[in-house]
Amino acid sequence: MAAEAATRRSVMKAVALAAAAAIVTLALAPLIGSTRIDLNRALAGLSPDREVLFDLRLTRVLLSMIAGGCLALAGALFQALLRDALATPYTLGVSSGASLGAVLALTLSWRAAGTLPAIWVASFVGAATVLAIVMRLASEGGRMSSFTLLLAGVTINSICLALILFLHSTAGFVQSFAITRWLMGGIDSVEFSTLGWLAILVAPAIFFILKQARQWNVLAAGEEWAEARGVSANRLVRAGYLTGSLLTGAVTALTGPVGFVGLIVPHALRIRKGADHRLLLPCSFLWGASFLAICDTVARTVIAPAEVPVGVITALLGGPFFIWLLRSRWRSLWL
Repeated sequence: MAAEAATRRSVMKAVALAAAAAIVTLALAPLIGSTRIDLNRALAGLSPDREVLFDLRLTRVLLSMIAGGCLALAGALFQALLRDALATPYTLGVSSGASLGAVLALTLSWRAAGTLPAIWVASFVGAATVLAIVMRLASEGGRMSSFTLLLAGVTINSICLALILFLHSTAGFVQSFAITRWLMGGIDSVEFSTLGWLAILVAPAIFFILKQARQWNVLAAGEEWAEARGVSANRLVRAGYLTGSLLTGAVTALTGPVGFVGLIVPHALRIRKGADHRLLLPCSFLWGASFLAICDTVARTVIAPAEVPVGVITALLGGPFFIWLLRSRWRSLWL
């Protein structure tokens, strides 16, 4: 009982620290930009300060925080499902499906679908299609293991990337430029209604993932271990892939494929805090939100008034981090 109470206090302290960092990021990031704004004028509703702060910067920061939190949470979840610290939200193909849908929309110059840009709709449809295909391929025999899920995801991922390259090669100059820009991953200002729909879409998945933290701990030790302790590994793997894919697909539809967030944040926390998913999952979401918001702030100010796609910033950080992980794993095999 004493050990459990100590663990609970440790989890609450770590989550509180991560939440405080997210709140500070949300408060400060909208104030930073290439154009100076007067906070008093903005709060008083005077133009153009109000529009710059609330309509442009605040919505962009909120989108980056939701996206970063979802990608980091999905990364931590997929690392538990596959029992591989190098797994990312893009390992299992859903992001590639979303990218394929967006590239198809850009190639065909689709304009709009209802009240949302066609690229978002096509991207989400692509993610949902790949989700259904991977689920079908990985469910042969009535079971879904982490291994078959990984093989199906990697296979579909390769097919989607090949189709993206084909569409890119056949696109016109304007479409080719738009495709390249989107595939770099970027965050733009959106309407508050779009943020509301995104939050409604991802909130149930986030709640489910956090609620099942103890089960992810058991599953991370192995499917046989989980089955021996009364946990339905097949059901849990299926539910985890569905919810993690929902987070990844919904975010990718709005931001494009922003890489490495789901690798850097969960793994750094695992090194620092351990592998207890009761702590790892909520902290991954909160620190991931702060991480991507900071990266996007750098992206829109480092060469202002021009902008760098935030996917470039995360890749510049994530590439060396990934190499370091590979070298660490190689050394552990030989020592």
